Amino acid sequence: MTIETFPRSPGLDAGVEKKITYFSNKYVLGLTVIAGIGGLLFGYDTGVISGALLYIRDEFEAVDQSSFLQETIVSMALVGAMIGAAAGGGINDAYGRKQATLLADVIFALGSFVMAAAWNPYVIIFGRLLVGLGVGVASVTAPMYIAEAAPSEIRGGLVSTNVLMITSGQFLSYLVNLAFTEVRGTWRWMLGVAAVPAIIQFCLMLFLPESPRWLYMKRSRSDAIVVLSKIYDPFRLEEELDQLSAALEEERQRRNAISYWDVFRIKEIRLAFLAGAGLQAFQQFTGINTVMYYSPTIVQMAGFRSNQLALLLSLIVALMNAAGTIVGIYLIDHFGRRKLALSSLSGVILSLILLSVAFYLESFGWLAVLGLALYISFFAPGMGPVPWTVNSEIYPESYRGICAGMSATVNWVSNLVVAQSFLSVAEAVGTSSTFLILAAIGVAAFGFVFLFVPETKGLSFEEVERIWKERASGSSIHSESLLENGD
Repeated sequence: MTIETFPRSPGLDAGVEKKITYFSNKYVLGLTVIAGIGGLLFGYDTGVISGALLYIRDEFEAVDQSSFLQETIVSMALVGAMIGAAAGGGINDAYGRKQATLLADVIFALGSFVMAAAWNPYVIIFGRLLVGLGVGVASVTAPMYIAEAAPSEIRGGLVSTNVLMITSGQFLSYLVNLAFTEVRGTWRWMLGVAAVPAIIQFCLMLFLPESPRWLYMKRSRSDAIVVLSKIYDPFRLEEELDQLSAALEEERQRRNAISYWDVFRIKEIRLAFLAGAGLQAFQQFTGINTVMYYSPTIVQMAGFRSNQLALLLSLIVALMNAAGTIVGIYLIDHFGRRKLALSSLSGVILSLILLSVAFYLESFGWLAVLGLALYISFFAPGMGPVPWTVNSEIYPESYRGICAGMSATVNWVSNLVVAQSFLSVAEAVGTSSTFLILAAIGVAAFGFVFLFVPETKGLSFEEVERIWKERASGSSIHSESLLENGD
């Protein structure tokens, strides 16, 4: 995959056509993949509980007889993730992306061991809380680390690699679920094996550098230059250092005044946060983790009663999710973030309507499976990667950690609401009506993206920041020229 770019400002390389590919710099690719293991943890935790829950219900009668207890086992990880994401922004700003990742790995591994050894449902819930804390910190850290090490021309695709790791983790979880269906202590193995990727990432991260932008702003410019020199050629390195120097000077001028209240008080930051947090909320309220947490349960609702068959069909859905994300990695830097989100939501709305019809007709089980497959096919390339990519690039340098943490918290709060309420809402109003409600939310999401989310494809962090300043002042002329440049 190749992105052709032209320099936007005069310099030593002015007029020279450059080609940057996702695979041309193995150093950047290595940073991306290792940091993306945090996404793998995120995805594995999302997917594994959907299969493990079937066997936890078989072992503990109290769980089998209580939808609320089932929802709590699923959603307690989201409570932890919400707390971890809220704290993650401050941890990233104070200690750096690398230290935050190492902390997330330790907490996640500990939670996995607690779940594997659980002797009652409440210990499982405690283990899910710990795992969620690790996932929450990682969900803030991984996209930010990747974005700050990525050239702007391929930043979207590389950040989307983190989303590919999430969907790959979900697919892996279904494979693990199937592998352990006939093994004694089924659900304990499913939940405990999650510690393995956390331990692997911890060991690999020890050999990786800190984010170059964080190093430049917070600790050591010389160390940052060493890392940046492995990412950019000498001409481009000079341009990046000029931009970082300007950003550092601006941060010094406002460093003492930085606070959470600024996110709502300063108009350009408020507009950026509205776009980023809104995308995160709509990603969840259009139902993705309803599908991923409860897909085996949904398949059984559609008439397929076998645990193994439910897991197998869910595995196919997870595979489509991962495949769709690969398509999204290609499209996000070619087609653009905004267009991709709008196209994705159009298909999501139609798929949710199809699911509603399938459950209304009751006897059409395979139609429900088709609806799930179409939903994933439309969601995965667009609304899967776009919210995380946009949130990694739209905030000013000095507010990036704070805003990224706050927007990730919005994602996890929304995720919690959906996970904790889906089974109860389905029991109260019917599965058909529940999917119809999600379709209506999809329509609202389409309108939100159309009105509030700008295109950021191919723009530097500084150019994106100027878009918000000009929107805040009511000017759109220069923003439009930047968007054309990004195209």
